[in-house]
Amino acid sequence: MTHELEQAKQPVSAALAGPYGHPFHPILVTVPIGAWVSSLVFDIGSRIVGDPGFLARGSVWLIAIGVIGALAAALIGTLDLLAIPTGTPAFRTGLTHMSLNLVVTAAYVVGFFWRRAASAGAGPVGIGPLVLSAAALVALAASGYLGGKLAYHYGVRVAAESTQAEGYATRHAA
Repeated sequence: MTHELEQAKQPVSAALAGPYGHPFHPILVTVPIGAWVSSLVFDIGSRIVGDPGFLARGSVWLIAIGVIGALAAALIGTLDLLAIPTGTPAFRTGLTHMSLNLVVTAAYVVGFFWRRAASAGAGPVGIGPLVLSAAALVALAASGYLGGKLAYHYGVRVAAESTQAEGYATRHAA
């Protein structure tokens, strides 16, 4: 294994980014993904039900929760990015992944304030904010693909194969 690959597998700070083989970033990204997908479901629901206000208000809360979760995931993800040697395809993929996530988060921040400014109270979510959320989720899916490429193709923050092999060792009868 090359030094660069070994470096990308080790945390910059185990206390902040998670210990070797157990990064925190993949755990944290579930919060914004879940919140933002749910907010889109609430958006669509607000255009279908007879009393849409509670869904529109819930969607705003879910967007806020997602933004806070995204900021936490971004801080830890940045530590993981710093472990990747610069000038490598893995680092470029990490930069693209990070940039897309920042654009997505910015879109949700814009959507949050747009909804707050246009809040009629009891009405459904407007078509503009709904389309913005849908487009942001498409970009988030593309970023997720790149995150998967970092972990599963390049092995960033994944334990070395020698460590993984321990999980496949058979026990010998005593």
